[in-house]
Amino acid sequence: MLSWVFWALLSAGFAALTAIFAKIGIENVNSDFATFIRTVVILWVAALIVYASGNWQQPSSVSAKTWLFLILSGAATGASWICYFRALKLGDAGRVAPVDKLSVVFVSVFAVLFLGERLALPNWLGVVLIACGAVLVAYRA
Repeated sequence: MLSWVFWALLSAGFAALTAIFAKIGIENVNSDFATFIRTVVILWVAALIVYASGNWQQPSSVSAKTWLFLILSGAATGASWICYFRALKLGDAGRVAPVDKLSVVFVSVFAVLFLGERLALPNWLGVVLIACGAVLVAYRA
């Protein structure tokens, strides 16, 4: 099994391609409709992966708490995608994506507040540097 770092870096690479492909793809289409198309593609790809890997579970085997938080996660993802595609429609991909990556900062703060996770001083320094970096990359004089 490959490490979480491998998968996280692969995720970052695909997220970067997402911004580039989306910016080109939404040129002549409404951003909400573009999000719908993207979502349908994701649904099909995810279904194929679950089927091909043999990882289907009976929905009844999933606890109510799990259902609740996966539904909330899906709703937040949908809201994020709608906002992201609208931002891409209006702005440069090279400015929108770094601001979107402030989610890293928000996750760190939310993880401390809501999940009881702890960050050491070097971790907090990294959070601050990510925030500053996102602002600096997005800034245009």
